[in-house]
Amino acid sequence: MACLLETPIRMSVLSEVTASSRHYVDRLFDPDPQKVLQGVIDMKNAVIGNNKQKANLIVLGAVPRLLYLLQQETSSTELKTECAVVLGSLAMGTENNVKSLLDCHIIPALLQGLLSPDLKFIEACLRCLRTIFTSPVTPEELLYTDATVIPHLMALLSRSRYTQEYICQIFSHCCKGPDHQTILFNHGAVQNIAHLLTSVSYKVRMQALKCFSVLAFENPQVSMTLVNVLVDGELLPQIFVKMLQRDKPIEMQLTSAKCLTYMCRAGAIRTDDNCIVLKTLPCLVRMCSKERLLEERVEGAETLAYLIEPDVELQRIASITDHLIAMLADYFKYPSSVSAITDIKRLDHDLKHAHELRQAAFKLYASLGANDEDIRKKIIETENMMDRIVTGLSESSVKVRLAAVRCLHSLSRSVQQLRTSFQDHAVWKPLMKVLQNAPDEILVVASSMLCNLLLDFSPSKEDDFHGRLTPCFVKVAWNWPILESGAVELLCGLTQSENPALRVNGIWALMNMAFQAEQKIKADILRSLSTEQLFRLLSDSDLNVLMKTLGLLRNLLSTQPHIDKIMSTHGKQIMQAVTLILEGEHNIEVKEQTLCVLANIADGTTAKELIMTNDDILQKIKYYMGHSHVKLQLAATCCILNLIRNEEEGSQERQDKLRDMGIVDILHKLSQSPDLNLSEKAKKALQQYLA
Repeated sequence: MACLLETPIRMSVLSEVTASSRHYVDRLFDPDPQKVLQGVIDMKNAVIGNNKQKANLIVLGAVPRLLYLLQQETSSTELKTECAVVLGSLAMGTENNVKSLLDCHIIPALLQGLLSPDLKFIEACLRCLRTIFTSPVTPEELLYTDATVIPHLMALLSRSRYTQEYICQIFSHCCKGPDHQTILFNHGAVQNIAHLLTSVSYKVRMQALKCFSVLAFENPQVSMTLVNVLVDGELLPQIFVKMLQRDKPIEMQLTSAKCLTYMCRAGAIRTDDNCIVLKTLPCLVRMCSKERLLEERVEGAETLAYLIEPDVELQRIASITDHLIAMLADYFKYPSSVSAITDIKRLDHDLKHAHELRQAAFKLYASLGANDEDIRKKIIETENMMDRIVTGLSESSVKVRLAAVRCLHSLSRSVQQLRTSFQDHAVWKPLMKVLQNAPDEILVVASSMLCNLLLDFSPSKEDDFHGRLTPCFVKVAWNWPILESGAVELLCGLTQSENPALRVNGIWALMNMAFQAEQKIKADILRSLSTEQLFRLLSDSDLNVLMKTLGLLRNLLSTQPHIDKIMSTHGKQIMQAVTLILEGEHNIEVKEQTLCVLANIADGTTAKELIMTNDDILQKIKYYMGHSHVKLQLAATCCILNLIRNEEEGSQERQDKLRDMGIVDILHKLSQSPDLNLSEKAKKALQQYLA
């Protein structure tokens, strides 16, 4: 029997709750304006801090009636103001509440209310708009739909400290990218907001500061303007520096540091300026201390990572400031089992957001290790660092995985680490897992990382004996499991991506894989890639893809048996592709690489006949020997040298044919070239005729 009564009881409770809320809505329709006003005031008191009551009132249709009263000309200003207050309170509930308000077209109604002459009503409308626009479910574009809104908001900035606070907060939340920055900048945001930095109200100063941080982010125009703005005789950067001093609230220090960071990255402040080296950088390092709150540590580390990312000197300074590298290791231990946090709500919050600390640490380690070998070594020697990165590659959070891959990619620029730590921890295993069905932004970094795993780098050298230009790579001992785990197929798949960066990385990694590789690996690459895809890549509109594909061809066509084998099966298509590129409107670098491909073909035993029997190709080689650019002359001369070597069978016939074409005369001219490499190469070719 108890089971039978359960549903009616629940229905009864729901009916009571709805009934208790309904009388609030019913009073909004009373013919007596005073009773309506009192009803709205009572509703305001009923919903404060009561999300269930807010939800009930929305379900019962309170919002359309409140908006109607707010827009009615016959409504008193006091009633309109109270309606705006209640709507603002409803908006402070759940995201679903905000969605319901947006569905009722609350924003146009509130924006219309801003045209009122009554300041209290304007402030109530702005407060409600602030709450709605700071919700993640509200599209920022709604602020920019009507072109008259932004200039009107700028005009309202002077009305009161509340209008200043709310409008700046709306701007800082709704400025999402260069288009929004341009609109606000063109309507005088810098001039209208700058003086608010000296307001007596802390809230106004903070919101103005946040406005400048979003306006300056990756925006040289705004940043160059800010650096010259005077407020009460002081330049804005000087005011920002004062705001990041230790005696200021942490929020203010952090936001000021962000403003200076963004201005620096936009080129408005030099990286060696004292306000960056002695003020901003140390402030951000302080924010990484374990004494700071989780969100402060996250924001401090991420802002510092952004500041130092392109500048090696700032990376070196940061790495030795307050033991930063060791300090970041604490980001992975938080919160500890004996956490000092006594506030249960705070502990619960931090447990849910601890992954943000790991993400921030990976980002900062990536920036710190971007250029300096000693810093990379210190990072890797930090306790359990490689294990933490490997673990990060498998985290459920996409952002943490991306940050871990970027960190690994930064550290992989070290030849020493590739040969030691990366081999010891078999980082290729989790990396290959990351590459399976990952979002593009992770794929781009992970595939770039794979390029580094496959090869390490050394200074480019020219092989004088063979007379051909060789790629600037030295092979690392092959990690066969990488190949066996499907790397070739995966990389070939990337070359078909619509994302140019993925195509580049896919072909780049294949190029590295093919360098000094065994015939089996080269055959696997050609089979998985297919000649059709290879030649599609040779006509790719992206220059980087084309260059790396030519590099792949060069590496495939190395060592005589490999050259002859590949050209025996794919020679016709390769020669066609070479001809098309040499005839096309390509830059010097592309044509140089194409001639280097020909030089490698010319180094084959039987493959060189594909050149010697192709008069069109021979004429092109001759043309480029006489070109005005020395790189093309040198590459073309390498082709000739490989065709006429005395020790190879049939050399006399090839030499005679090329002499009849006038090649020897050109070689004599090139032997007098002021470029030492070119003259030496030409002399070496002439010696083949004299021997």
